[in-house]
Amino acid sequence: MRMFWTILTIFLSLQPYLQQPAQKQFDALSFLVGHWTGEGTGTPGTSEGEFSFEWDLSHNILVRRSFAEYPAAQGRPASRHDDLMVVFLEADKLIADYFDSEGHVIHYAVNPAPDRKSVEFLSEPLSGSPRYRLTYTKSADPDLLKLTFEIANKGDAFTRYIDATLHRIR
Repeated sequence: MRMFWTILTIFLSLQPYLQQPAQKQFDALSFLVGHWTGEGTGTPGTSEGEFSFEWDLSHNILVRRSFAEYPAAQGRPASRHDDLMVVFLEADKLIADYFDSEGHVIHYAVNPAPDRKSVEFLSEPLSGSPRYRLTYTKSADPDLLKLTFEIANKGDAFTRYIDATLHRIR
């Protein structure tokens, strides 16, 4: 029994060190945490929306909930797009799974820039599917972000689909 308590004590004393690599990787995403509003333009039209990035499960995942509203335009009815993305660490790599109200599921590799001024979500190449790249870029003002969403069809270069300016609301 004494051996059990010795091993438990050693394990508990190492916990902060065992969790550091994951937290350091997540630290590069901390500029995203908060509630944001924004305006976007692009292929689907002009939109307004909101999103949040919040820690969950004792800082082991980062959850983004988002919506964008598109007014009626060029014969299209008004619409709303909702999505959910969960960022997590797997095998020492940041990855994200994305789901939306249109039935899309996207698996991303998450790549913070070395200078921590931006983060890129790059989709996995899947046979016959387009690739997606979502980039958040810091501004000099910590309450402003730029968002770029790009799509590349098989063999093509990425083209911009949405550009947005985001404002922290809390």
